[in-house]
Amino acid sequence: MNPAYQLFLEQFKGKEVAIIGFGVSNRPLARLLIGAGAKVTVCDKDETVNPEDCPGAAFRLGPSYLMNLPGEVIFRTPGLRPDHPSLEKARAEGRRVTSEMEEFFKLCPCPIIGVTGSDGKTTTTTLIAEMLGAAGITAHLGGNIGSPLLTRAGEMDAGDCAVVELSSFQLMDMTQSPKVAVITNITPNHLDWHRDMEEYIAAKLVLLRFQGGGDTAVLNADNPLTETLRGNGRTEYFGGFRIRDGMIDGFLPLSCIRLRGHYQTENLMAAMTAVRGMARPEVIRSVAENFGGVPHRNEFVKEIDGVSYYNNSIGSSPARTAATLRAHDGKVLLIAGGRDKNVPFDDLCALFPSHVKRLYLIGESAETIAAAALAVPGAPDAIRCADLEDAVLQAKRDAKPGDTVLLSPACTAFDAYKNFEERGKHFVEIVHKLR
Repeated sequence: MNPAYQLFLEQFKGKEVAIIGFGVSNRPLARLLIGAGAKVTVCDKDETVNPEDCPGAAFRLGPSYLMNLPGEVIFRTPGLRPDHPSLEKARAEGRRVTSEMEEFFKLCPCPIIGVTGSDGKTTTTTLIAEMLGAAGITAHLGGNIGSPLLTRAGEMDAGDCAVVELSSFQLMDMTQSPKVAVITNITPNHLDWHRDMEEYIAAKLVLLRFQGGGDTAVLNADNPLTETLRGNGRTEYFGGFRIRDGMIDGFLPLSCIRLRGHYQTENLMAAMTAVRGMARPEVIRSVAENFGGVPHRNEFVKEIDGVSYYNNSIGSSPARTAATLRAHDGKVLLIAGGRDKNVPFDDLCALFPSHVKRLYLIGESAETIAAAALAVPGAPDAIRCADLEDAVLQAKRDAKPGDTVLLSPACTAFDAYKNFEERGKHFVEIVHKLR
């Protein structure tokens, strides 16, 4: 076992620890710390959390879960702002506030490739891990993707590589940066959580802030908010300038790439740049030829009566939905709506005349999107639907052979689903039941 990891566990013996949020990453963390002898209290606003899922822990559930937080060490869940008054009070009292990801960065014995961005994080992170694996390097994939890494740090070796997706929520209060920092792009997003666009950008740039002279920043030359950035060490750019005569970097034909759309080509170039020197060109080409994408990201679901159905439930912002529309040839039948992020829909709706044949709206933001579309000459009329199933059924009735029905909501799923994955899975289930 990694000696630093062993010392990390030993420091918690007999120590009181509070873990805020009992989600994907914090559940194994709670069990790990209990096994190390810590006195763990799990704090979660969800009153339906089952204490039997973590024997040995105390639980504080419900609306008052953040009142007078216990613990000498407090692990913050990414969804809770780091400047929440309860956390500020704990810091003022001399207690340590940290996170699963912050501690992983301290303990990881191998190089870390960190990926953030408004769009394309998961695809890029997964591509990097696939390329490294194909090159014979053990790649530990995790972070915001949902696989916790701290509990696995003791199994990692110096010759491995950790490939970590990082959200702005995770990055805000981090004090370390990865060896290779990849920013896919920055566009307006999560403005329902961040105070403003400036704070959102600042959170993303934490990925670069603590890099040293021997580290690498990988940045998008085609994105206005990243093209002028530079890292503290070497800075590498990706973008359209790397494509000549239908080839990326002179060795990868665009025609052999399975991923569809320009934004997916950008994700691929970001991954290629991140693994430069670690994966040979023939390895990269092999991955590009075989990688079909990640679920819920413009995922082809099924063809029924000549109509193609695509699941882009990850499209939870107008910019991401706009990019997905551009990735499809011709006009699509678009299903959109949900809970908005306080990001305007005007730029997205401006694409409707050239990219959307019919528009089906669901959820809390339906009227807001409809109003924005109404202001665009040539945009299709908005069809209000009761829910996702109603939208799919209406789209099936309207679709003709050769059409594409696309779920790309431009909004979060939280008005009707736990997350975008649950929404995407429901869409796939509905499509597979169509006759």
